[in-house]
Amino acid sequence: MSDVAAIKSLVEKHHALKTEIAKVIIGQDAVIDQILISIYTGGHSLLIGVPGLAKTLMVNTIAQALGLDFKRIQFTPDLMPSDILGSEVLDQNRNFKFIKGPVFSNIILADEINRTPPKTQAALLEAMQERAVTIAGQRHKLALPYFVLATQNPIEQEGTYPLPEAQLDRFMFAIELKYPSVAEEIQVVKATTSDDEVTVNALFTAEEILAVQHLVRRIPVPDNVVEYAVNLVNSTRPVLETTSDFVRQYIDWGAGPRASQNLILGAKAHAAIHGKYSPDIEDVQAIAMGILRHRIIKNYKAEAEGISEEDIILKLL
Repeated sequence: MSDVAAIKSLVEKHHALKTEIAKVIIGQDAVIDQILISIYTGGHSLLIGVPGLAKTLMVNTIAQALGLDFKRIQFTPDLMPSDILGSEVLDQNRNFKFIKGPVFSNIILADEINRTPPKTQAALLEAMQERAVTIAGQRHKLALPYFVLATQNPIEQEGTYPLPEAQLDRFMFAIELKYPSVAEEIQVVKATTSDDEVTVNALFTAEEILAVQHLVRRIPVPDNVVEYAVNLVNSTRPVLETTSDFVRQYIDWGAGPRASQNLILGAKAHAAIHGKYSPDIEDVQAIAMGILRHRIIKNYKAEAEGISEEDIILKLL
């Protein structure tokens, strides 16, 4: 199949996928798009939202619709790295045998990732970056596609361990879940308080998702779009001579090169699902918020004046 035909097929599959997900998840259109873009590009996502916004249900539904294995790990203060990676145990013949942990799945929901100590948070890092884990000196490869979706509750910070910047940077998107509108909430209540059972059909196979990831990487990008993305990321760095006074005033640290890479990959996928054969500057702008939000570190002046990361990114755009 040619790449042009493959993109047309992806547009149809993407619409069918969203229809399938909409059987269970009402609204949250932009959130689902960002999660799917990160899957199409092989990235990971961090979902930030208050309890009860169906984060777990959303991930479960997406995993079903994509036809992938799904495991949920509830992060708690006493969770150990071996609880998620697996461990070696002695079998009857007194030989060590490796028992796989829940991290060996296609889609991992790391629920409330900031509730667990840094040692356990770091255990996910190798899996996210290398698509492999090392146990007792042995390297075990993970099945592809591999996708980590972590959730974080923005309200309750007592007894939590905020993710370090280096770890936040591994997430392609930080996605904020907002409350549903009144009309959407009425639909949610009607759907969830009845006795109707909904079946979500699997529309993809693991091989098809890997093929989409390769297709997205093959999409050509004009030089001016790459320059725009790199300049946008550079404009968040207060240490450069070209940086605006606004950024110097409110930002301590800007985004790193991984942000530029993710902007281009995300723009390619955003263009593909909208039937375009090459991304333009609008595609970069459409996904910039989710990619830059968690990579900008505000200073105390921005905190004091109530200026959010979103305000800064909108100003830069």
